[in-house]
This record gives sequence, C-alpha cells and structure tokens, in this order.
Amino acid sequence: MAKLIKLITSPFAGVTIFVSLIAVFLALRIPVKTYIDSRREQRLFTAEELALYNGTDDALPILLGILGSVFDVTKGKSHYGVGGGYNHFAGRDASRAFVSGNFTGEGLTDSLHGLSKTELKSIVEWREFYFKSYTFVGKLVGRYYDNQGNPTKTLKGIEAKAARGAQLLEKQKNEEAKQPSCNSRWSQAEGGEVWCDSGFPRLVQRPQEIALTGKISKRCACFKEDQLNQPGLEVYEGCDHLAKTCRV
Repeated sequence: MAKLIKLITSPFAGVTIFVSLIAVFLALRIPVKTYIDSRREQRLFTAEELALYNGTDDALPILLGILGSVFDVTKGKSHYGVGGGYNHFAGRDASRAFVSGNFTGEGLTDSLHGLSKTELKSIVEWREFYFKSYTFVGKLVGRYYDNQGNPTKTLKGIEAKAARGAQLLEKQKNEEAKQPSCNSRWSQAEGGEVWCDSGFPRLVQRPQEIALTGKISKRCACFKEDQLNQPGLEVYEGCDHLAKTCRV
C-alpha cells in the first residue's frame, strides 16, 4: 500500500501511469494511436471556453469549431489570428458561415436551419478538410454534442442529409452526362451566348435540383434534331428553332 501511495503522490505519477498503459496496449496489440486519440476526443469545450481561444492571447492556441468538432488552427495564424482574413471563425463554431458567406454577428452561428442538402454536404466536406489539415482537439458541447461528448440527433440528421445530398448529386451528374451540356461564354461587352458543336441548345430542368436545393433550376443541353420533340425542352427566347448558337 505504501508503494502505491508513493506512486500516486509522485510528481511523475502521471507519466508513469501513461507509460504503463502504453505498455499494456502494446501487449494487447491495441494501437497506441487509438488510446491517444480517445483521450483527445474526451476534451469537451463550452462555448465560453472556446471563446478564449480566439487568437487574442498569444499564450493560447487558436481554435475553431465546425459541426461541434474543435480544431487547433494555430499553424494558420496568419489567416486565423487577429487581423487575419478568417479570424471571424476563431473561438467559435460558425458552421453556417462556411456556406453563407455572412461573417457578421448573426451570420457567425452554428445553426444550419433552412440550408439545403448541397449546402449541408459542403459544410461536412469543410469539416473533413479540417480533420485532414489541422489537429482535432475536442468537441463543443451544445447543438452537436451532448455533455458526454456523444453526437446529438441534430448532428446525425445533418450528416444523413449531407450523405443524401452527395447521392443525389452523383445521380444528377450521371444523368446529365448522358446529354452533353452546351458551350457557353459571357463578356461585359457582348453579353452571353450558348452553342452546340453538335446539336441544338435547349433549356431542360434538372430533376434532382428540387430535392437538393429546394429550387427549380435548368441547364443548357445539346439535342439532336430527332430529339427536339421530347417534352420539357425549352427554346431560348429570341432564338431560332434550329439555331446552334443562342444569345442569353
């Protein structure tokens, strides 16, 4: 018992215990990285705590949150530090601003209410960028993680919608590849025009777009003459029925 008390009260106790645990992990063939990552994942922040790491204190690292995941972006201090172009992200979770471009007070929020599947997909991809490029240091307790560090229903729902968005985009890409898109160009002096090297330009609805963005959109595709009687094809206003180039 005396030896145990001495070990616990020793100034090197933490190091000794950590090294002992690593030895156990190696003996059990459990990757050391798994243990280290699991320790790191248990670091939980409140919004007030995260706000301290906004780059104003040189003694502290610079942290930012996205979808509740917190990253150390200190190596990007020129961007995320005071005066940097991305400093508005430091010390908070401003997930919405990654797609909205609104860097004002109300825009710097972690609320993603009303965003489309493609926008949610983009935010999830931004989170992956930070996992690859910076050091993950913990989780922000609140909208996306509970006080035990478990993902909330909100986070799971966003990830599911983002995954669905990725599937729909891939489906749309495959469908549109079957019908070649028009060439296009625009200049301030001459305006815009679309043309087909082979076939005739027509506007056609993008069927997946409503599910992706909640809006109806069209694209310009090239159709052969024997395809022009298909329903849903729209001739550009002021363009001849069999013109290969149309002003837009």
